[in-house]
Amino acid sequence: MHIARRFIGLILIVFFGLPTLFGIIWAVGMIKASVSSEFLTELPRKIIADIPNTADEIFREAQNEQYIGDSDTRTWFQAAAKTGISPRDLMEKTGLLQWMEGEVSDSLKEIGRVLRGERRPRPIVVDLRPLKEALLHPEMDLFLEKTLENLPPCDERGLKEWGDLVAEEGRHHELPACRPEMKVAKAALSEARARAANDMDNDFEVFEGVHNFPWLPLGLSRTVTFLSYFLFIIPAAFIFLGALIAASSPAGFCRWSGTSILVGGIPVLLLSLFTKYVSLWAIQAAPFSWHDRWASDLGDLVLDKVRWIPERIIDQLFSPVIWVALFVCLVGIVFIALSFTVRDKAGKTQKPIPSVPAAPPKTEA
Repeated sequence: MHIARRFIGLILIVFFGLPTLFGIIWAVGMIKASVSSEFLTELPRKIIADIPNTADEIFREAQNEQYIGDSDTRTWFQAAAKTGISPRDLMEKTGLLQWMEGEVSDSLKEIGRVLRGERRPRPIVVDLRPLKEALLHPEMDLFLEKTLENLPPCDERGLKEWGDLVAEEGRHHELPACRPEMKVAKAALSEARARAANDMDNDFEVFEGVHNFPWLPLGLSRTVTFLSYFLFIIPAAFIFLGALIAASSPAGFCRWSGTSILVGGIPVLLLSLFTKYVSLWAIQAAPFSWHDRWASDLGDLVLDKVRWIPERIIDQLFSPVIWVALFVCLVGIVFIALSFTVRDKAGKTQKPIPSVPAAPPKTEA
């Protein structure tokens, strides 16, 4: 009978408790990471602030053969550099920089205040029309026209490539690094920009439909994270029920529970650590660049300049999972330690009172 109870308890723990515990640890960690104000607002604001300087660095180094081996790509950047207009200058002239540092940054700041509970949730609309206007701005036309003028003239092959580009409206074609007839080039580039602008929405809304959303003292981020911890009730129910069936004493219950929790937490801890550091290594090493079809010199250059962005994203995604898994492992260790304490108390049985030997009967002299 005792063996049957252990078998049933083991089934509940192994096939129900441990898989759900594994999944809930990942879910809670990812929820904690994805709703944090640091991830949703502070990181994008830092990216926006760094974009102009990073774009200028990429623009300068892309003209150097040391960084860009493809001659066509290098030729385009060298032609753009001869215009005397840097990416920061172009952003300022088209109003893109003011839009990013103004409306977009302010909207992210408001989203962060909502997530931290500093203000009531309300819809926040980010206007994307300035981005479209920057893309179609006359300064952009002037910059592209000057860049085209600095390109070498096209041969027959280059003219054919430009013709194919215009015929297929720029789809699945790279820009040839030569100057065709200006009318053809302007038509191709204008069509590509107009198509990109038409594909964009005019705006997007954050916290849509939250007009009557209640104010949360802890903030949306902390409240969602706090509520997510209640998901642990599901694996805890299976583990504790299995331990209750399998154990024959309070010490056994604690030991079964603690061992199961520890066994469920350790794989998640190891896997999250492995995934995090392998991902960081992959970004630093960029092993995908070993194959020409997977990346380009320009892609590697851009990745090198903005490497801190994916590194920080990976850190903020996996670190909460690691901490949640550590907490689960600690709970398991506490239960195991508690089992020894319970066993010691249970083993203290009342000592038998020694019996006083009866006095020998008196004999008559």
